[in-house]
Amino acid sequence: MNYILSDGNHREDLFPFTFTRPVSEIRVGILTITEKWEKWLNASMSHQTEEYLSKKYPLTATAENTVVNGSYLPNKSLVEAIKDLEMGEALIGEEGYIAYVTENLETGFEESAYTAIPFDDEVLTIKNTWDIFSNNAAALQADFDLITKGRKSQPIPDTNQVKSPENIFIEEGATVEFCILNASTGPIYIGKNALMMEGCMVRGGLALCEGAILKMGAKIYGAVTAGPGCKLGGEVNNAVLFANSNKGHDGFLGNSVLGEWCNIGADTNTSNLKNNYAEVRLWNYKTEGFAKTGLQFCGLMMGDHSKCGINVMFNTGTVVGVSANIFGSGFPRNFIPSFSWGGATGTYTTFRTNKAFEVAEAMMKRRNMEFNETEAQILEHVFEVTQKWRNF
Repeated sequence: MNYILSDGNHREDLFPFTFTRPVSEIRVGILTITEKWEKWLNASMSHQTEEYLSKKYPLTATAENTVVNGSYLPNKSLVEAIKDLEMGEALIGEEGYIAYVTENLETGFEESAYTAIPFDDEVLTIKNTWDIFSNNAAALQADFDLITKGRKSQPIPDTNQVKSPENIFIEEGATVEFCILNASTGPIYIGKNALMMEGCMVRGGLALCEGAILKMGAKIYGAVTAGPGCKLGGEVNNAVLFANSNKGHDGFLGNSVLGEWCNIGADTNTSNLKNNYAEVRLWNYKTEGFAKTGLQFCGLMMGDHSKCGINVMFNTGTVVGVSANIFGSGFPRNFIPSFSWGGATGTYTTFRTNKAFEVAEAMMKRRNMEFNETEAQILEHVFEVTQKWRNF
């Protein structure tokens, strides 16, 4: 069977992260949603996404295709239900299709054209930006169980203080010395060639993915994910960093999500709780207004390639778009459009693509990665479609 992950109908609710990737390329727990499905199905997945993303995330079609809504995270009952689908059948949840089998991808999904198979089992979904950190503890536990089943961890060095070692897994090449590891509240996964420097205090869950670094003296309160190549330090609570992003210095990051290639300056802090303890509202690109989250705790949502300088203070429920550059003391606005250059003074200018590309190229080069024409074309498109919000 040929499996395809689609963007479903929540792509705009997941901006700014889905400006630069399909929905299923979001990381939550240890793995991206795509990686989860590939492990559960033991198959490669392709993507049905926006045209400007399709060169980087191509679609593979055959005579028989199972299309899966990328907002859904796999579990045993869902995978079994999808495998049981026949041609012309669709697995239907409360908000529409979860998966369907088709020979014609060009017509899209019309429920009336399929035999509906109801599915009402409990399953994790990522339909709003705040779902990423809200579901991170459950997703991290599920990924930990999936990845470590039937495998043996590398030994935990005896220089560490450890509680619940059965919930700690260290991959080959990882280094962990002179740290405090408490896995009684959630698993601690330390990926291949990851480094946990001396003096780190970790209260699980934590996913320190391949090549990621936890800086000296870091204070981690689960559930935290540092994706591949990330650097993480200071005080962090319930945050997800997708890949190759840096929050390497002191300062607090809580109930937040950072995309790829972000950089947080030293002593930058995020507020994740309003002074009046009220529900947090968060900018929604689809409605062009501030949406109710139902949450009391919600911090920073920062899109790919965005940066901030030292001592920036982010207000509760701040959304930063793609390739923004924020600096200066005080609180910047709580919605900063993509390709904005400015800070707490309230004065912003447009961060032109030629300058933004220079920064992206320099940062990626430090990780021995190339900022190529495909990446540039994606960012060019994002620059154009986000112009309407840069009304300064």
